[in-house]
Amino acid sequence: MADRLTAHGVDNLHDAAARHVGPDLVPGVVALVASGDQVHVETLGTVSVSGPLVQRDSLFRIASITKPVTGAATLALIEEGLVGLDEPVDTLLPELASRRVLARPDGPLEDTVPASRPITTRDLLTFTFGFGMVTEMFLAPKPWPVMTAVTELRLGAIGPPDPARKPDPDTWMARFGSLPLMAQPGERWMYNTGAHVLGVLLARAAGQSFADVLRTRIFDPLGMADTAFWTSQTDRLATAYQAAQGGLEVADPPDGAWSKPPAFEDGAAGLLSTVDDLHAFARMLLTGGAPVLAPESVAAMTIDQLTPGQKARGGLGPGFFDHQSWSYCQAVQDTGAFGWNGGWGTSWLVDPANDLVVIVLTQRLFDSPEPPLVQREIQAAAYAALAAS
Repeated sequence: MADRLTAHGVDNLHDAAARHVGPDLVPGVVALVASGDQVHVETLGTVSVSGPLVQRDSLFRIASITKPVTGAATLALIEEGLVGLDEPVDTLLPELASRRVLARPDGPLEDTVPASRPITTRDLLTFTFGFGMVTEMFLAPKPWPVMTAVTELRLGAIGPPDPARKPDPDTWMARFGSLPLMAQPGERWMYNTGAHVLGVLLARAAGQSFADVLRTRIFDPLGMADTAFWTSQTDRLATAYQAAQGGLEVADPPDGAWSKPPAFEDGAAGLLSTVDDLHAFARMLLTGGAPVLAPESVAAMTIDQLTPGQKARGGLGPGFFDHQSWSYCQAVQDTGAFGWNGGWGTSWLVDPANDLVVIVLTQRLFDSPEPPLVQREIQAAAYAALAAS
């Protein structure tokens, strides 16, 4: 097969990445663009401001790109018969049985009605089980009572990942189960928390830690040796930064929150990974799922799984569902491309129609829900690099 990434296009990919690299911009970037057997990787900048050069195998906090991995692991356990897609999760998660639902999501915790039905695995996969982040909670003049409770209980279900604060899974579930849902199961799309709960569900279903579920079902079969919830090789882990007045400030150092095993292995945003590990995961989905998933599971994971009603009051900001929807723990675009972004500076895009994978890893946290310019320009350059068919 002829190369589809043109030489001129590859040069432009380099330029698209390079113009965003700098001590006050993005200290370092690893970008992979692949089509067929052709794989091009750019490594630019440093793992920390004034630090050593970034490498192809540098580790990054992939944050919410953890979600598609959790989705794939869930489908693997469904194939094994350990979890039922449309079965209530009450047996494995008794903390979620007989739920109460807030009469209004911004109302007092005591003002509730009974849940209309049990929560299913599908509800968790599609983020429609009745709890999570919604735009209006961040626009409210004062914190909703349920947001305050989430913070006081140290659930980490609303906001950026913080491995050092969450309790062990059983404690987390007990605390979470003490709260009412924010919406009826299946009623609307609400971001994030479904993947937290899935990690606990899968661990209990398999009788092993969530980390071991991922290792045995996803990482070992795909050779993803560098993907985990923590690392002892902190010299490979990029320092995380966030915007501050006059430049950048450290959000997490290499010896910080991801340098020790977490009490709660977070299926929503907890993983570290490398560009080649994420490419292996992408190729598995592009080529039909072997040796991890059946083709039917891949198909289900890469199509729209929401109803119009579930999208009507969901989304992360205006227009969120204009050109995309949600499948199992990841976004699916109207073009057929799928993937998701990690708010700690990463993006992962897979386009079956163009046999294209674009992965961008940086260590600068997003400044807004929209991916930063470096992500968008590298993706645009990747498409422009494809030769006309």
